[in-house]
Amino acid sequence: MERKRKLYIAKVAVIMGAIPVLLWAYEYGPDPGYSGVPKELGTCNNAQCHLGTTNDPANKGSVSVAFPGGQTYVPGVKQHLVVTIADPAQRAWGFQLTARLASNTATLAGTFASTDQNTTLMCSLSDLNAFQALPFVSGKTQTCPASMTLQYMEHSQAGYNASKGHTGSQTYEFDWTPPATNSGNVIVYVSGNAANGDLTVNGDHIYNTSFTLTPAAAGGPPEITPNGVVSAGAFGGFASVAPGSWIEIYGTNLSTTTRLWAGADFSGTQAPTSLDNVKVTIGGQAAFIDYISPTQVNAQVPSGTPTGAQQITVSTPAGASSAYNITVNTLQPGLLAPSSFIVGGKQYVVALFADGTYVLPPNAIPGIPSRQAKPGETIVIYGIGFGTVLDSGNQNIPAGTIVTDSNTLSNSFSMDFGGSSATLSYSGLAPSFVGLYQFNVVVPSVANNDLVPLSFKLNGASGSQTLFTAVHN
Repeated sequence: MERKRKLYIAKVAVIMGAIPVLLWAYEYGPDPGYSGVPKELGTCNNAQCHLGTTNDPANKGSVSVAFPGGQTYVPGVKQHLVVTIADPAQRAWGFQLTARLASNTATLAGTFASTDQNTTLMCSLSDLNAFQALPFVSGKTQTCPASMTLQYMEHSQAGYNASKGHTGSQTYEFDWTPPATNSGNVIVYVSGNAANGDLTVNGDHIYNTSFTLTPAAAGGPPEITPNGVVSAGAFGGFASVAPGSWIEIYGTNLSTTTRLWAGADFSGTQAPTSLDNVKVTIGGQAAFIDYISPTQVNAQVPSGTPTGAQQITVSTPAGASSAYNITVNTLQPGLLAPSSFIVGGKQYVVALFADGTYVLPPNAIPGIPSRQAKPGETIVIYGIGFGTVLDSGNQNIPAGTIVTDSNTLSNSFSMDFGGSSATLSYSGLAPSFVGLYQFNVVVPSVANNDLVPLSFKLNGASGSQTLFTAVHN
């Protein structure tokens, strides 16, 4: 819903002392234009919404913004910003922030997006006389109307209510995506309200500041190092991969940011194929990405990737890497067995009881609760690269999908404990995960041993890992 300016309503509220009207007038936080941009409306002090002196040193407070890459930006690469309003005497908190080109502060620099319900995106016409609030809705993109060329990020009513009673300081978090091309310096303007929570115009402290961000060199196009692509290291780290496998890509300039995917990166149950403008292609198809950093990117091989010799590329706003050649097999199975589970020089598989206790010799790894498994108990083991699965409708669940349906591994699979075959009560993709296989294994009857060899066969072919587990009656 589009709203007209509420300044008159706010002034009436001040004059009449009608607190309920004042609350209604600021249901989404302040109107646009009160973040301190030159030639706009100043701060809330100037709007007569709060009485006092902006940045009064006697109040001993501040407003600040934490930028993940320091006061720089890479064109088109999203940043997660954190605003902190601090004041030793106050107990309720709000803010408004915007970004403008230093060459023309009337021009918006980039776009904003809420990452939780504590903030709202405010869209405005350039003259500030009509505007629209876009609250956070999980899974929904906040997009301002094309006619509203200005954007402001500010606290929501839910955020303000959640902040009440907090003393000392309060933070708000959201995303900012800089301009797609180098636009010169960008100025981020922010105004913070440290309120006393009495819902009047009196006794609140307003702080205002700005930050100048300079465009950073992207560091050149990405480069994949020789022998720099393996299937996930904790699952065997093989030099060849398979459709649906998770892989690790190592190199330089792979990203200018470091982060895992987040819920906001998904489209429904579909995993992202781009994080902060980092993309991976395998055999010409877009891979799914769950982690990026300057030296490592983790991706899932798309289901339709052809087998045989294929090429991998990583691309960023600075360009694309040279193609890296890798062999794609139909299957490339590996069980979860990280190096942290090497005990006495032996590699143990990661196996779990229902209560979260690990299957290991007791106290084998400091800080990890563990005990041996007993014959007849069910333990859970995880893997990657085991091939297609079929849901209850006999349909394949493709790579890049959060698993929500019951499913069954379509390839024959068996597991062996020291020569004794185990019963599998479940073999398929793990619910609520992407590309992670789960095996619920009933421990067979074997002699007491803290070094029971564990092996498996997939379609009759033996796995190549040398793994152990611990069994005791």
